[in-house]
This record gives sequence, C-alpha cells and structure tokens, in this order.
Amino acid sequence: MPEHREPAAERRSDRTRAAILRAARQHFTAQGYERTTIRAIAADADIDPSMVIRYFGTKERLFDAALTVDLRLPDLTAVAPGDVPAVLVRHFLNRWEGDPTDDALLMVLRSAVTNDRAAERAREIFGVQVAPALAAVIGPEAAGRRAGLVSAQLLGLALTRYLLRLPTVTALTPDEVVATLAPAIRETLGLGG
Repeated sequence: MPEHREPAAERRSDRTRAAILRAARQHFTAQGYERTTIRAIAADADIDPSMVIRYFGTKERLFDAALTVDLRLPDLTAVAPGDVPAVLVRHFLNRWEGDPTDDALLMVLRSAVTNDRAAERAREIFGVQVAPALAAVIGPEAAGRRAGLVSAQLLGLALTRYLLRLPTVTALTPDEVVATLAPAIRETLGLGG
C-alpha cells in the first residue's frame, strides 16, 4: 500500500499557521492584548498582514487560538506523594526557563490582568488541568479545594520571576526555588512534612 503524503501546500499552510501563532504568543506575552498589532505579528512571522486575517479572521480569534495551553503536567500517580510539590515546581520552572518567550502560559498570565477572555481562559486551564492531576495524589474532594491555592502559588512564581522580574526572586537558582516553594505547596496539599 503506498504511503499517503501530505500535499506541499498543506504543509506550507501548517507552517504558516504555526509561525503566526508563535509570533502572536511572543507579542501577546511581551505586550499584552491591547498593544499587540496584527502588523507586528505578521512582520515577525515574515508574512503579509492579510495572511494573519486569512488564517484567523480577527485579532480576537487569533488571541483565542494563542490562549490554547496544555500545561503538560507530569503523571503524578507515579510520584511519591511527598515528592509531588517539588515535581510540580520543577515542572513549571523547566517550562518557563526553557523558552519563556514561547510559553503560552506566560502570555495568558500577562494578558489575564487586562483582558477578561484571557482571565477566563486562565481559570479554565488551571481548573481543568491542575485539579485532576492533583486528584490522583490527594483525592478528588481535596484536589478540588486545594488546586486553586496551588495554582496561586505557581502563578505567583511566574508573575514575580518572569513577568515582574523581582530581583530577589530572579536571583534564586531553580534548586533554591524548589527547596523554598515546595514545602509551602506540600502544606497547601496537606501532605505534611
């Protein structure tokens, strides 16, 4: 049976769409929704602004597409309960320190302060992804009550380290962040010492 190959035009279309989303996320992260322009996104994607409109229709629809975030949380069922807080902190540090300009989660966080749609999406992301991951470790009832507080701690880390860049927080090594923040998350989850 012959192998099915994707037409060149479709591959090119996928690459263009990905380039637009990458540029959009970088602009929304750096400048927020209000100050980001279709022209700037198109320039960074090395395309005509009309192509952005062709693929996404409006800036709002492009923003919605850019707001799609998979936290890529690790499977916590294979982690000893006492190690879960450190695993979570390290997971988010690795994401943000890998390439913070291409992390849609930071874009959502920055935009959520001034944009209702981004705030709604942030609530969805953490509500739908964090609580179920924690439920595997602490049970569904406890996870439902505590996921928001764990999210607050992790989002507070993102805000102070990557967006506000508080010197006392940015000066910490990843190991120091894990050693300092994991015990607080452990208490929040009710996992004890």
